[in-house]
Amino acid sequence: MPELPEVETTRRGLAPLLEGETVTGVVVRQPRLRWPVPGDLAACLQGQTITAVGRRAKYLLVATPVGTLILHLGMSGSLRVLPGGGTQQPPGAHDHVDILLGNGACLRYTDPRRFGSLHWTAEPPEHHWLLARLGPEPFAPGFSGDTLYRQSRGRRASIKAFIMESRVVVGVGNIYASESLFRAGIHPARAAGRVGRDRYRRLAEAVREVLGEAIAAGGTTLRDFTASDGRPGYFAQTLNVYGRTGEPCPRCGGRVRQQRIAQRSTWYCPGCQR
Repeated sequence: MPELPEVETTRRGLAPLLEGETVTGVVVRQPRLRWPVPGDLAACLQGQTITAVGRRAKYLLVATPVGTLILHLGMSGSLRVLPGGGTQQPPGAHDHVDILLGNGACLRYTDPRRFGSLHWTAEPPEHHWLLARLGPEPFAPGFSGDTLYRQSRGRRASIKAFIMESRVVVGVGNIYASESLFRAGIHPARAAGRVGRDRYRRLAEAVREVLGEAIAAGGTTLRDFTASDGRPGYFAQTLNVYGRTGEPCPRCGGRVRQQRIAQRSTWYCPGCQR
């Protein structure tokens, strides 16, 4: 599933192609995604100018003067901008939605597994039920080690499960949780309530570092979103522990171990993480 850096990479690639363009039509070929595509989506979007392409957590926010299209890519979704209203590349079986633009281009949503979704809201997007209960962005002032420390008191769940909760902080998926805990030197199975304030401060900084580096790496390898596949691609990542079972730890040389924590595979170094 695309993580926060991949979604941010997608946002950065699409923003200059969509912002300032007027929607001239919407074609919905398959409305049955994770949640049904709103039946009035075409009526809501047609004639509206896209004022901004934003992001909240793993959701893309396509803003217009009268409302916002909230889009989630799910596990296999992708977006691409095609010339000629998409007529030069006829839609395939998994091309579910086309948004036609005044410059003749077409924003096409493709999703083989149909786990993604499109929603429309005329209210501020932060009030939408998908976004209303989300925690802070990892780069926002509301996210800090002190906040994590206060929220974790009395929590028996593992610290890895804790920092992956979207109500605690958004965007820390499985890869980035493992990598952040390694940088902070914290064992992923340790109970969240048994981690001290100073270690949470190190963890908050590690989360920002890991995600920031991933976004920066994605920003240097952006694909052309008018290309045939439309995918931004997963940037080349330098991972210290994730997926490296049995390999030497880059810090101490010990062997990286794999363990299942909170129903997710987790990688860590038993020598560096306590």
